[in-house]
Amino acid sequence: MIKKICVVLLLGTTLPAGAQRLLTLDSCRQMALRNNKQIRISKVKQEVAENVRRSARTKYLPHVSAIGTYEHTSKEISILNESQKTALGNIGTSLVGGVQEGLSNVTSQLPMQNIAGLLGTMGISMEGIQTLMNQSLTQTAGQLNEKGQNIVDAFRTDTRNIWAGSVMLLQPVFLGGALIAMNKMADITEDLAANSAEAKRQATLYNIDQAYWQVVSLTHKKKLAEGYLDLIKKLDSDVTKMIEEGVATRSDGLSVSVKVNEAEMAVTKVNDGLVLSKMLLCQLCGLPVDEQITLADEYQENIAVVTVTPQLDVEKAVAFRPELKMLQNTVDLSRQATNLLKAGNLPQVALIGGYAFSNPNVFNGFEKKFAGFWNVGVLVRVPIWNWGDVMYKVRASKGATSIASLELEEAREKIELQVNQNTFRVNEANKKLAMAQASIARADENLRTANLGFKEGVITPTTVMEAQTAWLQAQSQKIDAEIDVKLSQVDLQKSLGILE
Repeated sequence: MIKKICVVLLLGTTLPAGAQRLLTLDSCRQMALRNNKQIRISKVKQEVAENVRRSARTKYLPHVSAIGTYEHTSKEISILNESQKTALGNIGTSLVGGVQEGLSNVTSQLPMQNIAGLLGTMGISMEGIQTLMNQSLTQTAGQLNEKGQNIVDAFRTDTRNIWAGSVMLLQPVFLGGALIAMNKMADITEDLAANSAEAKRQATLYNIDQAYWQVVSLTHKKKLAEGYLDLIKKLDSDVTKMIEEGVATRSDGLSVSVKVNEAEMAVTKVNDGLVLSKMLLCQLCGLPVDEQITLADEYQENIAVVTVTPQLDVEKAVAFRPELKMLQNTVDLSRQATNLLKAGNLPQVALIGGYAFSNPNVFNGFEKKFAGFWNVGVLVRVPIWNWGDVMYKVRASKGATSIASLELEEAREKIELQVNQNTFRVNEANKKLAMAQASIARADENLRTANLGFKEGVITPTTVMEAQTAWLQAQSQKIDAEIDVKLSQVDLQKSLGILE
């Protein structure tokens, strides 16, 4: 019958209504790992840590950025003041006025009558010459004024609308060890995320193992309780017949009836516990809580056997426990944080370069077009005085490192104690199982003898009930011992960090 169920109820197949899903411990573990939300979160955190680490690596490489701006101002920049603009715009008028004044002074000192007479003999009048000179000076003044205005216009900046931009390159050379510390912190953070994921994986396996063996234990105890109920009911029927025949007292019948009620109550309790335990197991596996499931180990007559005494190996626990690895990561992170803070007191050097442009530009006077220039340089920053700010931060960070180191040492001591305790538990569980197996044989023989004596009429119902109770206790202790062997082995594996 069991083989038929195993063939029909394959994990992951669609089951007909009323059918039960057969689950093994391995299948429960796999489903729990797929369903656990914390494990999914851990995987996302690992991806985040990996991207942070890749981002940190880019800090070693040159970074290029572009900047563009536009600005409109209400006034433009003026190189010449208003008086200078006026003087340049009227430079011809000023010069011609000076020339005319000079000519007037000169002609006032000359014998104009003699000059006029001389010019008259040549057929030229003095008024004509003056008119010609005035026209020439006026024309010259206009030309000079125009040239002066051209100079004023040439000095106009027209900076009310400014377009500017630049492409910059920055290559870190030395940042006081900050880049190295930051990249080491990113590596440690990625390792921390992996260790955290492993810790949650082992915690999930531990929880599923606990729930699985709890269901197996309750299933076997249910069968035991039902078997005991059948035994006590049969005894109750026999005692009832004996009372009718007058070979047993009513008190004997009442005693057996009480035991029947207790057995029925025990069956009800174990049924309730089994339903709740299966709900928990289904929830951990990602199945509907009302899913009808059957566990493969429910059919095993012997859940566990006496195992070889495990060897105490504390060093393995120290090497494999993800919790210790996470604490070590915390210590390493704190140390690198200290190095990062120390970099604040060290010089920082970087290479810079780029191309800048603007419109208007001043490379060929003020021109309304884009023009720019290349540039390279070295940027050096040297901290001089910060009132001990960095020093105090470094001291605080070292204190945090000391705390993390002490927590790591304390965790190692506790894990060493845990490994020793769980090794002792495994040994004790094996001893209890061996004693329980020995008790089973005696309880079976005692019950067989009591039933035989009862049939022969030489043993009272009370003695039979005592034998049945002893048999029930022996069977229950055997189930508890077998489950304890399994759970103690799981506890030891978890304490060693090798729960697979």
